[in-house]
Amino acid sequence: MNSLTWSFNAPSPARLTLKFPSPANSFCRRRVSLRVPPAPTCQRTSRVVCMAEPYLIAKLQSAEKTWKELSIKLADPVVVSNPTEYQKVAQSMAELDEVVTTYRIFKECEKQLEDTKALAKEEVSNEDMALMIADEVETLTSQLKDLEEKLTVMLLPSDPLDSRNILVEVRAGTGGDEAAIWAGDLVRMYQRYSERSSWKFTPISYSEAEKGGFKTYVMEIKGSRVYSKLKYESGVHRVQRVPQTEAQGRVHTSTATVAIMPEVDEVEVVIDPKDIELTTARSGGAGGQNVNKVETAIDLFHKPTGIRIFCTEARTQLQNKNRAFQLLRAKLYEIKVRAQQEQIRNQRKLQVGTGARAEKIRTYNYKDNRVTDHRLKMNFELTSFLDGDIETAVQSCVTVEQKELLEELAESVGATVS
Repeated sequence: MNSLTWSFNAPSPARLTLKFPSPANSFCRRRVSLRVPPAPTCQRTSRVVCMAEPYLIAKLQSAEKTWKELSIKLADPVVVSNPTEYQKVAQSMAELDEVVTTYRIFKECEKQLEDTKALAKEEVSNEDMALMIADEVETLTSQLKDLEEKLTVMLLPSDPLDSRNILVEVRAGTGGDEAAIWAGDLVRMYQRYSERSSWKFTPISYSEAEKGGFKTYVMEIKGSRVYSKLKYESGVHRVQRVPQTEAQGRVHTSTATVAIMPEVDEVEVVIDPKDIELTTARSGGAGGQNVNKVETAIDLFHKPTGIRIFCTEARTQLQNKNRAFQLLRAKLYEIKVRAQQEQIRNQRKLQVGTGARAEKIRTYNYKDNRVTDHRLKMNFELTSFLDGDIETAVQSCVTVEQKELLEELAESVGATVS
């Protein structure tokens, strides 16, 4: 007999059918089918034991309720006749689609587990069948756990900036010439990581140091969800090594500061022309006679903040002007974002930090070939790290932030309930 099928009438209206393949099947997979009502309701029956945290169920029930309200509103003739409102409602509903679908799968799986447990309590004379039922309970329990973890992450608030391209500014800190050389090493590290991630990077502005490296370096990085990955890199990066300029072989400590700025458009940041002082100069260097004879370089000064930007990379004055204003908008937007994050920082201490420029996030120790992330309390191999292999560190920061947000989510729901 290829398979054994056993049906029974459960105490609930549902009818459960367990189908087990024979041991001859190399995969030994079990298939569970359950006839349930086509549209599960968000009201839970008292006999089903909830396997998820109460705060999670509360959030999921609220999301499903909102989704149903939006689906009704989407069919309203008044909304249908208004394209703008219709698109807004449809977008809000689409954002909840995956959560609601997964939640309904979770509820169905939970119902299956309850019915299978009830079946296990029945007197089963066949020992093999009893073992199969016990195995099915274990499988469904594992599936529920996976679904709960997936739903938990889905409910986390997303950063609206995550999908944006960025401007990276690396600035030499303490350490003189060695700090500038170290800034150049960090620039190359982010360029290597961009190549590994299939992102495109373009220099915007830089100031080279006499003995190598850069005093400052700004580049644009474009790609898929760049800010979501590199936003954790803002802060002070400290290096401990014997500098190229050290004759005695002594280990020096130098620093460089990294700022990650999401790109913004003219609508988000309005710049008053009265606040700008704009002058031109000859760029010099490579680029033909044009950059040496024509004033293509742009020196832009923003009076209210004291920000000064000097752009020489492009071959025309207009291109350099556009890049200068692009960088200025990003810097002004960063100031606004930092103020908001500082407010959050005062409310709760984040382990991964808010990316403040004064925050020391990593130490790169050449003697021990080790990178220490002080936020994560984790170590990484230095050589591969500087070659752009920083994905593990990035994902670890994501995981820690998700954990903190989950704790905050649980606390907020707990406060609401109490």
